[in-house]
Amino acid sequence: MTEGLGYHIIADFYGCEQSLLDNVKLIRKVLREAALNANMKAIGEIFKKFTPYGVTGIIGLEESHISIHTWPEYGFASVDIFTCGEKSKPHVALELIKLVLKPAKIRVREIERGVLTKVIKL
Repeated sequence: MTEGLGYHIIADFYGCEQSLLDNVKLIRKVLREAALNANMKAIGEIFKKFTPYGVTGIIGLEESHISIHTWPEYGFASVDIFTCGEKSKPHVALELIKLVLKPAKIRVREIERGVLTKVIKL
């Protein structure tokens, strides 16, 4: 029998508008709303606006974390959503982020984390 302790969505957003990716206030707002709407509980956050451009943001969750790193000069953003437990809805969070950043193309990888095999001896 296998069980996953966590679920990790790794998404690459291509063709995003540069001004959206360079707006730290917007990035903070969208990650906060994504966590809230996906039934996740934020426990802390760090956001940084880089010079000349780019944003990094991480929201720590009771369920794990949501993070984003942007490269406005390439229209690119990397998004990680790592959750554990049964209550959170990571795909809801991803859809909200996608709705706001409007990528022309998206590549998504999904990984089950912490798969444990239980061996029962008879």
